[in-house]
Amino acid sequence: MLRALRAALGGAGPAVGLGSDAHGVVPAGTAAVVTTSGSSGYPKSVVLSRHALTASAMATSARLGEGAWLLALPAHYVAGLQVLVRALVSGHEPAILAGSFSAQAFAAASLSMASSVGGNAVPRFTSLVPAQLLTLLDAAENDDTVARAVRSFEAILIGGQALPVRVRERAAEAEVRIVRTYGSSETSGGCVYDGRPLDDVSLRVVAGEVHITGPTLAEGYLGDPDRTDAAFIRDAAGTRWYRTGDAGRLENGFLHIDGRIDNVIISGGINVSLDRVETAVRSLAGWESAVVVAATDERWGEASVVVRAGERVANTPDFAEVRSAVGEELGAPARPARVLMVDEIPTLPSGKPDRVALRAIVASGAQNGEHTA
Repeated sequence: MLRALRAALGGAGPAVGLGSDAHGVVPAGTAAVVTTSGSSGYPKSVVLSRHALTASAMATSARLGEGAWLLALPAHYVAGLQVLVRALVSGHEPAILAGSFSAQAFAAASLSMASSVGGNAVPRFTSLVPAQLLTLLDAAENDDTVARAVRSFEAILIGGQALPVRVRERAAEAEVRIVRTYGSSETSGGCVYDGRPLDDVSLRVVAGEVHITGPTLAEGYLGDPDRTDAAFIRDAAGTRWYRTGDAGRLENGFLHIDGRIDNVIISGGINVSLDRVETAVRSLAGWESAVVVAATDERWGEASVVVRAGERVANTPDFAEVRSAVGEELGAPARPARVLMVDEIPTLPSGKPDRVALRAIVASGAQNGEHTA
């Protein structure tokens, strides 16, 4: 794949198709077509040009500096693809974590990377999802090799989903340097770092929805002109913007994401953002990996359900405390109705929670244990 990507970026080879067997005529200059269904289950094939991918990689280099990259994510998703593009643009062969992700495998791959070239230090970078970072932080508490490896990176990009505040605090305590990223396949990956857009990327918020413009935008969706026209719009000046579908705010140029516009339920006649409920739940110790999904409710019409893997350990707040904490922060209507204990949170190949599967589990009642408010 690396050879094919190098040829596609250089214009000497065809576009690389990632994530599916999608076929179709792509615009001249296309480097990759990334097909993903995300958490919604709706497949989309995003057309990315050579210019968009390299512009993103160069903007990252301008923000963070140049160095060597470790691929620890699936390469057929945009975050993994961009690790390879950044490595090619920087001139360093990427290190690759082969097989399933684990703290020990990550440490071995990290510590095998060259620390210097010609006597000059080579900074290390990688990109992870929050669940991977949490795995590393947990292991680092008792494994000095993992701790040394994770601290060896100049920056670890964290994206794909919101990073719980407690996990961010733990990273700081462990002296792990992280950069929170925001973006999507349609923006060639992360284009906002720690709330600030990369060079030449601009943001606006229209009717509560975040819009993005800049050289990293995709060409559109392969074979789906109607969806392309709905997502990529032009303003009166002719500037092309991508409608993210995310609710957000701009405060002094800093972007705050409040969740998906469509990830809202109506519980007892009150609109409740499941993303905000999930953020509140994940702020509690022991609940950092919990996922909040919607479920039908006989009394309220709709309600939120907290899905959590494993068993509660000592000093972890119980569900009554979770409900109380959410109510204090977001109001009584936002309190989750119940918690579902499962052996493992199902995930997509990208590492994100599989919310479609979770909603099916909640709806079917298949669980190891359930606590109701």
